[in-house]
Amino acid sequence: MTALRAHEVARFLVRPDLSEGLFLAYGPDGGLVRETAQKLIRQLSGDDPASANISIFDGPELASDPSQLLLEARSGSLFGGKRIIRIRNATKALVMPLTELRDDPGGAAIVLEADNLPPRDALRALVEAARLGRALPCYPDSDETLMALMRETFNQADIRTDADVVPTLREILGNDREVTRRELEKLSLYAAASKSLTRDDVLLLCADNGALAVDAILDSTGTGHAEKLELALNRALAANINPQQLLAMLTNHFANLRRWRTEVDGGKTPRAVLDNLKPKPHFSRSGALEQQLRTWTDNALANAGERLLQATSDTRRRPVLAETVLRRTTLALCMLAATL
Repeated sequence: MTALRAHEVARFLVRPDLSEGLFLAYGPDGGLVRETAQKLIRQLSGDDPASANISIFDGPELASDPSQLLLEARSGSLFGGKRIIRIRNATKALVMPLTELRDDPGGAAIVLEADNLPPRDALRALVEAARLGRALPCYPDSDETLMALMRETFNQADIRTDADVVPTLREILGNDREVTRRELEKLSLYAAASKSLTRDDVLLLCADNGALAVDAILDSTGTGHAEKLELALNRALAANINPQQLLAMLTNHFANLRRWRTEVDGGKTPRAVLDNLKPKPHFSRSGALEQQLRTWTDNALANAGERLLQATSDTRRRPVLAETVLRRTTLALCMLAATL
């Protein structure tokens, strides 16, 4: 049985110990699954990738006609190159034809791409139990691996980055490897001439306007800036962020402020409280958060929390008024912050 662990996949891709058989890349990160399959195919293609005979199929297509997979695997390459069959969206519906190929793939490498599969899934079990089979789990990257990928990409392109570029990128991007690769390619192309990147460049090219607007809503509400609040609300709603989601984020924000305020009332400075947070808020918000900790009292924060809970309840009873309730509640809190 050969079931690689997630951290072993990268090493396997550099030097696969099989040249034929069943290879299953699976996991919740679709971008990483595709990238893993592509890297494996490049390795299996050998020193002359152009000569490889690569066929690409979709899983449901083969499931409706399993004999097509058997025919493809048993057919010899017209030009003598490596025969590779890539199957996207593979499922357990392919177990029967793959069982026939498990012990005798005829020199072909069958690369399967699948969603996250539980241990008892028939397709995963088949590949893991096969002598000529390797299962390659593709799980979301950790902060460390993603940041290492970013630094490696910029170093290879000889691009100098400010110290806050990689942390800012990590905050903006999710865990999908394909999305990360695409954004890194865009940044590398942008900096191809200047060979340098700043945080402003990252925000300009990669930032999700909706995500930035949420932070602006939280901080403008808490610091009492009505004009900034109006602009941020318009941006967030234009990005199709649900008003009820925004109320939930505001509720969480004010609950955090109240928890942190307890430490301030216990004798710590707002700066010390923020410095000890894990994970730390982005440094660009530190000034606004410190101001809010100095401005809001525990009693005022308790009242703000109650008002937000009532607003949430109102939107659940009458969803059609969600935006109106959101605007009314945030403006009221914003005006209160301005008078504290």
